[in-house]
Amino acid sequence: MGTMESLKFLVSSRYIRDLATLVVAYGISINLFPSPNEYSSFMGDFSTGTGIATFIMMLLSQFIFDKYGWGVAATITPTVLLLTGVGFFSLILFGDPFAPTLAKFGMTPLLAAVYVGALQNIFSKSAKYSLFDPCKEMAYIPLDEDTKVKGKAAIDVVCNPLGKSGGALIQQFMILTFGSLANSTPYLGGILMVIVFAWLSAARSLDVQFTALRREEELEKEMERAAVKIPIVSESGSVSPSGSSVDSVAGDSPGSSSETSTPSNI
Repeated sequence: MGTMESLKFLVSSRYIRDLATLVVAYGISINLFPSPNEYSSFMGDFSTGTGIATFIMMLLSQFIFDKYGWGVAATITPTVLLLTGVGFFSLILFGDPFAPTLAKFGMTPLLAAVYVGALQNIFSKSAKYSLFDPCKEMAYIPLDEDTKVKGKAAIDVVCNPLGKSGGALIQQFMILTFGSLANSTPYLGGILMVIVFAWLSAARSLDVQFTALRREEELEKEMERAAVKIPIVSESGSVSPSGSSVDSVAGDSPGSSSETSTPSNI
């Protein structure tokens, strides 16, 4: 599918459009945060922290899917980004009131923002690998084959590149408009809130549609399992589900007739 065909298909299908919103929102949200290695040298441990968090989330993901279902699992990643985003931008924009408390721990608001940014990257990536990616793939399961193929192609062609480049484009636009990244920080925080809330709304909408499709699929399977063969009624009035009684009657009739037709010896 070409780009225009993909865009038309995204517009025509609400289910695929909601799924596309999840993909684009993640790509933009994760790239709106400055990379923590721009702030300090401790990010040599970043990969280790991400690996440990991902391993733990992998162990918990099956329990989350079984206990709470697809909808809760799909909202965990945007919730992590929302909470850490509020913490990060609050420390950057309104750090002065927190300075006395943070000083007791030997930190400044800027250093605390660095730690929050690092936690955001670690937990959002671990949530993506353990929950977001499985949720995205599971969302294709109840679709018919044509919608599944076209929807996946449309998301791969349009939404994945848009999500990956969207965050960087927004940052560049803000820097050109306001002169520096620091001056554009309040607006980046507002954009992040809008994107995450749109993500959560799309996840809830997709959960309703996904659940309905899965119920229809399960109902069809139950109807197939509950299908009963039509019983066959023989001439003698006995009922046989597979026609065995008819065969037995047919098999007995020659024998009985032969007995009655055999002459007795005087």
